[in-house]
Amino acid sequence: MPNSLPSFRTICYYVLVGIATLTILVTLLSLLHNIPIWWIKVLDFPRPQFLGLALLCLLLFVWLERRWTVGAWALVVGLVTAVGWQAYFVLPYTPLFSPTLVDATPAQAADTANTVSLLQANVLMKNRNVADLLTIIRKADPDIVLLEETNKWWERAVVSLEKTYPYQLKHPLPDTYGMLLYSKFPLQSPETRFFQHPNVPSFHTRVQLPSGRFINLHTEHPVPPVPSKHPYNKHEKEEEMLEVGDLVDSESPPTLVVGDFNDVAWSNTSRLFQAKGRLNDVRVGRGLYPTFDAKSVFMRWPLDHVYATDELRVVQLQRLNSFGSDHFPLYIELALQ
Repeated sequence: MPNSLPSFRTICYYVLVGIATLTILVTLLSLLHNIPIWWIKVLDFPRPQFLGLALLCLLLFVWLERRWTVGAWALVVGLVTAVGWQAYFVLPYTPLFSPTLVDATPAQAADTANTVSLLQANVLMKNRNVADLLTIIRKADPDIVLLEETNKWWERAVVSLEKTYPYQLKHPLPDTYGMLLYSKFPLQSPETRFFQHPNVPSFHTRVQLPSGRFINLHTEHPVPPVPSKHPYNKHEKEEEMLEVGDLVDSESPPTLVVGDFNDVAWSNTSRLFQAKGRLNDVRVGRGLYPTFDAKSVFMRWPLDHVYATDELRVVQLQRLNSFGSDHFPLYIELALQ
């Protein structure tokens, strides 16, 4: 009796076709924006993963295919298109591209009176691993520390920072949108603002460097597009970062914008914000530096960001060690030319 069961190779082939078709569909849906459907917005996030998956599917399909029908060629064209589209968004955040914010010269990096370093970390409000975070901060020794998702418990837990950082802005909250800012340098005209949501703060201040020169600093933690028991953009456009872009455009540079944006750098909103504020993403030409999810090996993407105007130069950019949060800390040192 002839064996009517499909071979293992045939099963793999059809599974591959299904995954490839889904990858193409997801890529097409991810090109939509300003759509009030949260799961379509989220398709913007895992572009590096879908780029790798589309490329893998393309290579495996070419290897497995034996009958090059019109359908087979159509699938190949779809996969090539998916690889191209995903690469269009992701590749600028690799060393294959030139940085839009250039590196500091050795002389600029050595001029400590005109340099500023900043460590920003989303602590994960329920996380209690304070000791490791404080160790990371002490080792990095930044001039400015920005902590997000901080409530009253976290404010008390890191009170020792006040000895090293005498200038502070604080707005702890129980809903994961609290924010704490600590600075070694004086803060001029510090202000807490609320853009799109009445209980989602952002900090705005001028930082005086040892040379006496000033940098505008804006720290942001806008809400995510996904449903949450905490504030989120339910069927609303993401307006906060666009308003910040307008604010940056209205002030005299140099300017630095940092924070957990709950969005990836290649999203339509992020690119509009960047263009409005005439800002540069420090990741461009340097690497993805994925900061979320620190608890996952494969599903990671850059959610914590640093944007700066042309007057600043990059001395150092690092993703630091995990400390129990779902975000890695991000460290940046910049020189004012």
